[in-house]
Amino acid sequence: MLATLADVGYPRADRSLFAMRDQVLDRWLGESYYREFDVKTEADAYRGVGVPRIRGRYRRCASQQGNALYFLTKLGIADGRVDALVERLLHWQWPDGGWNCDRNPSADTSSFWESRHAMLGLALHADRTKDVAARDAALRAAEVFLSRHLFLERHSGRVMNPEFLRLHYPLYHGYDILGGLEAMAEIGRIDDPRCRKALDLLEEKQLPGGGWAAERRLYAVSSSMKTRAEYVDWDGARPREMNEWVTADALHVLRAAGRM
Repeated sequence: MLATLADVGYPRADRSLFAMRDQVLDRWLGESYYREFDVKTEADAYRGVGVPRIRGRYRRCASQQGNALYFLTKLGIADGRVDALVERLLHWQWPDGGWNCDRNPSADTSSFWESRHAMLGLALHADRTKDVAARDAALRAAEVFLSRHLFLERHSGRVMNPEFLRLHYPLYHGYDILGGLEAMAEIGRIDDPRCRKALDLLEEKQLPGGGWAAERRLYAVSSSMKTRAEYVDWDGARPREMNEWVTADALHVLRAAGRM
């Protein structure tokens, strides 16, 4: 819920959100995230309690701590405890600049899914606090995306995942080219030439009558609380009809890129 409020521009510094903030911080700063253990196999990584390290890389879903850092800061309800989120993200960062929770020992490349929110959280935190280490880490993470033009395999030039080309709202911890472009706009890298291919694709996706569609949704509508469920439909997902939320994000990105 807090992530959604931050995304739609909810007013900052609402004290009524403090109880939820405290729950979030208690959850993502629990003692298990300070326990580390070295293992050699994927099976052993699942047997331990804490954060496994395999071949020198911490296997941690940094999108969780990263998203918490991002939305608490954006909502203006972050307190001194978010410094601990920053410390954990810096501690878990992989050599290529991102993060990954894949416990397969052969995994040696950061994940788009795990890295986007961590990058955004660190960048926003750095903007608010002038934390040089957080800013440097966010810029290193940006290279995970930019070195692949936001959606292409680095060496073959093929599309990394067909789902990256479909637009969604809300995106949650997922990834698509619009989410990647939004992130680049937010951290000040939208002018990088390596964004051009994704920007071209986004422009091509504009509907004949104007606007952009949500081509797929990552949730189900439900009146009860459960995983991947929403109380509202966010204008649905219809490939040939404009979705107001996707359209607003697309216009923001294109304006930031000087294409409006």
